[in-house]
Amino acid sequence: MQPDDIWNKPVEFIKGVGPKRAELLRKEISVSTAGDLLTFYPFRYVDRSKYLNIREINSDQVYVQIRGRLLSVNLVGKPGSERLTALLRDQCGVIELIWFKGIKWIKSGLIPDQEYVVFGKPAWFNGQYNIPHPEMDLYTPARETAADPLQPYYSTTEKLKTAGLDSRGIRKVMKTLVDNISGDIPENLPDSLIGIFKLPDRETALKHIHFPPDPDRLKRAQARLRFEELFFIQLRLLRSRFYRQQHFKGFIFSRIGDHVNRFYREHLPFDLTDAQKKVIREIRADLGSGKQMNRLLQGDVGSGKTMVALMTMLIALDNGYQASLMAPTEILANQHYATISRMLEKLEVRVALLTGSTKAAERKKILEELQQGKIQILIGTHALIEESVRFASLGIAVIDEQHRFGVMQRAQMWEKSPNPPHVLVMTATPIPRTLAMTLYGDLDLSVIDELPPGRKPVRTYHFEESQRLRVIGFIRKKILEGRQVYIVFPLINESESLDLNYLKDGFESVGRDFPYPDYSVGMVHGQMKPSERDYEMEQFAKGRTQILVATTVIEVGVDVPNASLMVIENAERFGLSQLHQLRGRVGRGADQSFCILLTGDKLTHEAKKRIDTMVNTQDGFLVAEADLKLRGPGEFQGTRQSGLIELKIADIVRDEKILKSARQAAMDIMKHDPELRFPENRTLAMNLAQLEKDRINLSRIS
Repeated sequence: MQPDDIWNKPVEFIKGVGPKRAELLRKEISVSTAGDLLTFYPFRYVDRSKYLNIREINSDQVYVQIRGRLLSVNLVGKPGSERLTALLRDQCGVIELIWFKGIKWIKSGLIPDQEYVVFGKPAWFNGQYNIPHPEMDLYTPARETAADPLQPYYSTTEKLKTAGLDSRGIRKVMKTLVDNISGDIPENLPDSLIGIFKLPDRETALKHIHFPPDPDRLKRAQARLRFEELFFIQLRLLRSRFYRQQHFKGFIFSRIGDHVNRFYREHLPFDLTDAQKKVIREIRADLGSGKQMNRLLQGDVGSGKTMVALMTMLIALDNGYQASLMAPTEILANQHYATISRMLEKLEVRVALLTGSTKAAERKKILEELQQGKIQILIGTHALIEESVRFASLGIAVIDEQHRFGVMQRAQMWEKSPNPPHVLVMTATPIPRTLAMTLYGDLDLSVIDELPPGRKPVRTYHFEESQRLRVIGFIRKKILEGRQVYIVFPLINESESLDLNYLKDGFESVGRDFPYPDYSVGMVHGQMKPSERDYEMEQFAKGRTQILVATTVIEVGVDVPNASLMVIENAERFGLSQLHQLRGRVGRGADQSFCILLTGDKLTHEAKKRIDTMVNTQDGFLVAEADLKLRGPGEFQGTRQSGLIELKIADIVRDEKILKSARQAAMDIMKHDPELRFPENRTLAMNLAQLEKDRINLSRIS
């Protein structure tokens, strides 16, 4: 028998599964083989060797296990809405057990006057505790000496439960599988790593992760499997970088000429910060190295990323190449076009704008002149990646707010040049280091960690609904001072029509609260026609509208220095990163700016933590760290589309030390054997190939 025969064994051939259950396992939890099942890890362990007295049950306990005698079993309620109840007594008291589903089957297995071990979640109802749908086992003395005191619990679904694959059913199948494994699981890490990090072998770790003999061996199994998962992610990212550097040679931009020099000396609107200068030096080194640049530029809102991008594009122009800048929305693309055109108007640089709203005749002209090389910088939205858009010589592609683009959309920019252009991706959403290492470990990273001089931190305050009149008074004060105000309402995809009505109600109430004939209120939301939305934004930018009622469409790219107050309605409905992005729309001028977070009077614990973080923290990276800890990597902005955050057992917040160790180990291996050809690394090469087998090739994209 080959060692991986069990690993690749179809799940239907595992005892207790069969064809019908196998189909459900495939559809519901993506388990097709024994290997898939073995890596379907428990989410919790409960020490089933300990019992609680009924009198000791309280609200702090998620699960309880009690031992007692079954007094009675009764059907209660009218036919069609019946429930099954039973009373269990221990030496301290009596508790009710309740079932609402599977009543006939459960009732047939319960025997009054017998001793049972009962396990479940306690619930408080009518002044006393009960246990809905508990697990019931007849008590026997042999049970006290049984193995597996730490019992695993598995995630499941309603369809799996209906087929008998609740947590207990999955545990039973898993026990059958694990008990039949003996020397069948192939190792996927080299002996050197196992020795350095004192890891158990893979087979032992997999056995103990499901059925741990004791807490210490469970801890060792978890450490091994977390390291393994993070190590292969890092190895894949680093090999991707190596592959790209070996197979895709970049254009050599050795010349800094008239475009860069004239702009820097004569038209730079403000002095660059030291952080901007440092990043530009890093980019220049990339562009002159002969290797294709793939660089991620992080910078907090207002830190000057656009200026860095512009100077990078001018380097391409100085070397005879074109440049592009792709933005996720028309508002942002229009703003980039207006800003860059204004700054370059005296340099005679031909800049064009291409979006979904570009008229057919104008579009045709742009496409022709782009292919002829007459257009030097093309700015636009997703329209840039359409097949009809062809450059004469695209040298650099800048992608703004990159988390809003899908992987394949970014990859399509590579197809715009016979040789891949240099790529600079930018984000104003600061990414915590652990997440950056996991998501973008194959990219070079630059950070602008300094705001331009003269920028004052935005003061952030929290007000509850009962304090709304104070907020209205503050808005009036700012308007009378000649300032402008954003009022942002949530717009959640699942209920856009309801929230849109709420937005319109808010718009009308703002009109009632500020009945001044000399002032006007505008409204912007995602369901407006782009031309209408752009008109409203233009009115606000030119100071013709004093208050802009909006949804999160203004989250990125709106730059109105005179707007010094941001009011966020129902702030508890927003994530931390989104709140920080919205706050960044003010504080862009020299005047002191303010952000008011308006919430309901009662907040959940998590919402309170988010609001407190915003009030107390200005640093975008600290906000991002807090967001990651609160929501986890799967919910962090843009990570789901990456295809990389699919962790089964590791947690990049909790396991930061393991992540760093895994990355360093992968770097050491790639340094000495980047092709993984050494005999000791053949196992790694085989497992990496298996991991990448059904994946799209991510080596060519950011």
